[in-house]
Amino acid sequence: NVLNCYCKASSYLVFYNLSSADIWPPPQEGQDPYSMEGIPEDLNYELQMKDGIVHVYDSAEALKQQQPHSLPYPDLETFAIDLSHVLAMIADGPTKTYCHRRLNFLASKFYLHEMLNEMAELKELKSVPHRDFYNVRKVDTHIHAAACMNQKHLLKFIKTTYQTEADRVVLEKGNEKMTLKKVFNNLNMDPYDLTVDSLDVHAGRQTFHRFDKFNSKYNPVGASELREIYLKTDNTIKGEYFARLVKEVAKELEESKYQHAEPRLSIYGRSASEWESLATWFIQHKVHSPNMRWMIQVPRIYDIFRSKKLIPHFAKMLENVFLPLFEATINPQKHKAIHVFLKYVTGFDSVDDESKHCDHMFSYKSPKPEAWTTDDNPPYTYYLFHMYANIMVLNNLRKERGLNTFQFRPHCGEAGSITHLVSAFLTADNISHGLNLKKSPVLQYLYYLGQIPIAMSPLSNNSLFLQYSKNPLREFLHKGLCVSLSTDDPMQFHYTKVRTEALMEEYAIAAQLWKLSTCDLCEIARNSVLQSGLSHQEKKHFIGSNYLQDGPEGNDIRRTNVAQIRMAYRHETLCNELSFLVDAVKTEGGHSPSE
Repeated sequence: NVLNCYCKASSYLVFYNLSSADIWPPPQEGQDPYSMEGIPEDLNYELQMKDGIVHVYDSAEALKQQQPHSLPYPDLETFAIDLSHVLAMIADGPTKTYCHRRLNFLASKFYLHEMLNEMAELKELKSVPHRDFYNVRKVDTHIHAAACMNQKHLLKFIKTTYQTEADRVVLEKGNEKMTLKKVFNNLNMDPYDLTVDSLDVHAGRQTFHRFDKFNSKYNPVGASELREIYLKTDNTIKGEYFARLVKEVAKELEESKYQHAEPRLSIYGRSASEWESLATWFIQHKVHSPNMRWMIQVPRIYDIFRSKKLIPHFAKMLENVFLPLFEATINPQKHKAIHVFLKYVTGFDSVDDESKHCDHMFSYKSPKPEAWTTDDNPPYTYYLFHMYANIMVLNNLRKERGLNTFQFRPHCGEAGSITHLVSAFLTADNISHGLNLKKSPVLQYLYYLGQIPIAMSPLSNNSLFLQYSKNPLREFLHKGLCVSLSTDDPMQFHYTKVRTEALMEEYAIAAQLWKLSTCDLCEIARNSVLQSGLSHQEKKHFIGSNYLQDGPEGNDIRRTNVAQIRMAYRHETLCNELSFLVDAVKTEGGHSPSE
């Protein structure tokens, strides 16, 4: 059963599991990243949203006859059956016992490896010239753009803009145009008197298990007007202040040289014009940085839009999110801004409070997205399947055109039902958080076998859902799961003054609390590059030209500072686990994986 599920997940991911820039490499030094030359021609395809998935047709006649373009389209019923199979398996007693024992064995085996080889690993690292933990490449694989700056940075920026642009019109309320000075007068405050404490954007004890209070921290001094002015891309000043903040963060990353980030920008699905607006913001303000790639997060807030009568059904939200991407892929000449912006987008994220209760159980008998007209929010799994399905079709279409493809990297397992992690196991390239894996030995073992990457943020979890000392990151790392460290929201969780130090703060605290070795930290950093959306060429440069190979052959210690002894141990242990499973299947008289 375990081996069957592992193979099933692999078959799902094979459709689009590509590094996002492998086909379309990023611009080289000196090239214009916003160039609109050489844009592909119109394919004259037709598009139609059907059962929540965008279908592509070669012509109007093919659309009329309902003969889609030859792309693989996922089947909801098959997915639901597979989901039920995995759910049944993780509740099976003997399977839980087996996986629990194998995981304990992996933990004990690493403890033994550490006792025997720690000094040998350290000796190996000391012999590497120039390279150490500080100058190995690290990617912040999970960070939200609206909180990518620290609180001191935001405070200083607000004060600076007030001193130099107090009379600038920055907000429109109804028919009234408001200057920055008037906004602060209405809030009864003088920016000169603002402090980090009064800015109140830092999460603390009050936000523990209170996602609503955490979301309110995005409003400086509790004022939604300041969030609108400083942290939005689509506002009266066309997102200029937010762009300047992001560019200042990017400049610090470029100066640090060895750090990269993948900030999340939001597409809500309220309107089909959101993509054009976001792409225009990116190009107009020249936000591109060689040390940044972009993720698109889609908040699961259909219920809010529906209650306000903004959209008629769930399919409309999906259409607003994905149809512009298909149109820009089929006819880039008509959507030049979106086409250029998508070159720097590495993937999609699904975000919201996972602990929210959901009354609906997902199955293939659930209403189709066009029929989902109630005010109730669809369940997490429903969101994930339809995002996965559209990304899969879009990636295959873009691959045909020689364009970059996208990963699917949802927030998953931070709280809520274990079903979320099952859904992601079947659909996601990697996940953020994954805390609830500690509750299911079967799923944890499957994530290990599949080496599904997990971007973990212990400082964020400490303020929201799980005390730092109880975080399973160290446990996952020792067992061999592919984990990385990320900041999530530096504005809320980190104190260091320079933005690039926020990620180092994550590494430093983890190292001190769990007594992680230099080799441990460098292994986590290498994992972050592997699971990121950086291009194949960039990964070759950062972690070695043979990084796609397994084991020590794929590790360039001169670039990663990860001991070959450690890489050999990881590879040998994983191969032994897979071999052990195959032998167990044969012993029980079952079928081999190829059968």
